[in-house]
Amino acid sequence: TEMLDLPFLPFCIFLGGLGFTCVAFVSAWCQHWRGGFALDGSVLTFNWHPVLMVTGMVVLYGAAALVYRLPPAWRGPKLPWKALHGTLALAAFGLAVLGLAAVFRFHNNYGTPNMYSLHSWLGLATMLLFSCQVGAAPAPCPLPWAPAWLRALYKPVHVFFGSTILMLSVASCVSGINEKLFFSLKNGTTEYKRLPAEAVFANTLGLLIVLFGVLVLGALARPSWKRPDADSPDSCQ
Repeated sequence: TEMLDLPFLPFCIFLGGLGFTCVAFVSAWCQHWRGGFALDGSVLTFNWHPVLMVTGMVVLYGAAALVYRLPPAWRGPKLPWKALHGTLALAAFGLAVLGLAAVFRFHNNYGTPNMYSLHSWLGLATMLLFSCQVGAAPAPCPLPWAPAWLRALYKPVHVFFGSTILMLSVASCVSGINEKLFFSLKNGTTEYKRLPAEAVFANTLGLLIVLFGVLVLGALARPSWKRPDADSPDSCQ
């Protein structure tokens, strides 16, 4: 048991490096194999979509979820940590909205139908839940005058849907990577089934994203890394 009781700080450093690696991988994939980035509505505009979604809905969202696991957050007032948690979540939401705008603009410019694939349905469900989470979160928790019973009632709901959104985000990203590879790798020399270098690189990216999501969920479920003091009536002061 003592061997398995890992300290949070080394884990956090490793997880931060893993998140940075995910962003670097998706950026390198879009730059090296998919031609780079643009804002003109072309296929290069689409390349912003995976980069913004992985950065926002996986890495930043995961960081927001783990704010209260930081040992400094266990002492003193919670309001500054609530502000950091909310800022990271809003940043993730903003990047996700920009990512959606990029893919819709690309589809509309080329006459490609929207919202027909399983990937798009997962992504839409994720964004709808995230929108509800962002809209509902400010009401009971950060405000000092919110009654303790309301915060106690809302907190487990917020935590449950937060974890659900992260799982859906990971599933959306992995299915999107797979869908993009099927659409892009078609000719005889670079078919996906032949596993060219791009497919190996993008598949590795998908595994890194899954690993990041699993580690975040594992950290959220670990009792010894939770803030030890329960919410009190003056916890938001």
